[in-house]
Amino acid sequence: MSSTSHARTSARERNKVLGAVVVGTTIEWYDFFIYAFMANLVFAQLFFLPAGPDVASILSLVTIGISFLFRPLGAFLAGHFGDKIGRRPMLVITLLLMGLATTLVGALPTFEQAGVLAPILLMLLRILQGLSAGGEWGGAVLMAIEHAPANRRGMYGSFVQAGVPLGLMLATGILAAIRALFPGDAFLEVGWRIPFFVSILLVVIGFVVRRSVDESPVFQEIKETSQEQSAPIVQVFRKYGLIVLTCAMIFCANNAAGYMTTGGYVQGLASRPTDGTPPGLGFDPVGVQLAAFAGSVTWLVFTFLAGYLSDRIGRKRVYLAGWIVLALGILPLFELVYTGVEGVAIATILLGVGLGLTYGAQAAWYAESFPASVRFSGVSIAYALGAIIGGAFAPTIAQALLQSTGTTWAIVGYLLVTVVVSIVGTLLTKDRTGIPLSVEFERSGKWDGWRRGDAVDATDLSAVDREAIAQAEAVSK
Repeated sequence: MSSTSHARTSARERNKVLGAVVVGTTIEWYDFFIYAFMANLVFAQLFFLPAGPDVASILSLVTIGISFLFRPLGAFLAGHFGDKIGRRPMLVITLLLMGLATTLVGALPTFEQAGVLAPILLMLLRILQGLSAGGEWGGAVLMAIEHAPANRRGMYGSFVQAGVPLGLMLATGILAAIRALFPGDAFLEVGWRIPFFVSILLVVIGFVVRRSVDESPVFQEIKETSQEQSAPIVQVFRKYGLIVLTCAMIFCANNAAGYMTTGGYVQGLASRPTDGTPPGLGFDPVGVQLAAFAGSVTWLVFTFLAGYLSDRIGRKRVYLAGWIVLALGILPLFELVYTGVEGVAIATILLGVGLGLTYGAQAAWYAESFPASVRFSGVSIAYALGAIIGGAFAPTIAQALLQSTGTTWAIVGYLLVTVVVSIVGTLLTKDRTGIPLSVEFERSGKWDGWRRGDAVDATDLSAVDREAIAQAEAVSK
């Protein structure tokens, strides 16, 4: 099979791939976000209260960040095997690992029931979630992008990115229903476990869908031409280490600002009782979850818009506009949250616009930044490192800043610093919109020339690669 395999991928198969990517990624992020929500709402009281109210709240939020520290390991493992045995097997494995870990969290004993063993088990399961999340994204990206036509990679990639706002919508919607059914102490005693148990049903659906799709055509080409790397991770850092770093910087601000809602920080601050652990604003918890749901809808819409626009004007231009919009959404974030449930809705909707514009094109830009033989490793590691410097401890840092300064403006300042980091990363990363993704293009020696900015002679390339180069030239004008 040559790179013309892209052309032979039917519309029906592409739609199946997009469906599998959206369903699986949504379920993965639902699992991840439900944990983060509970860490903001009840875990301090259930698992860490003996450490004292202030320390318990910090420790609870630290468990969110711990998983990010293990994302690179998950990315290394998934990237290594994804570049050697295929994209599809890793998608199935990561989904099952995440679902198992999430379901078991719902069955854990509390500190009162099992003592110090309870928080230890909680952290171990969170680590498993981190390993899974580290490998999930790269596989989903490549299944979508490597099946996509060259002129629609941004749009196809936005379906992967849509898993985050869709997972957030699913998590906030289910949590709002559970909080309505189990008000007050009933939620603390029983209700918090139910969203974790829901995961097992979702995973079964995702498993069936993901098993039904074909392997990526680019990976099939890698296998048939024996182009897989014996040590893809080593090759990524040796030849493309700077690209890994700048791509990680691009993700920093979106992840940090996004975790104000996906990490449950805003919801926890708004809905915890004024005498809670830690204290909150005491707003109606169901109303707060529905307000966050509205923000996630906005995020979803602008994620698709960003993917669409990036196919027409390039990834970098969309991102640079997005950073301005995100900064404008960060500035009034907490001032609006303090005004009530309606303010929470307005705040998360405004934030969602910038989050979508700085997330929708990420899958395509990352995939176009690495050649076929190391692409899974490259995109997975860049994403995992960006998550660490961005969102890993964003809720923890936010709470520590609030407790130490007494003002949410310190949190705003921190988030704006991450925006600056991401702008620098965006400016330093070459926009490769439309670059051929095939093994043939990598083997021709033209990949590295394109990376340096050299002109590419496309006369000896396949029809699919010539089409990709024509797309790239059209976007760059």
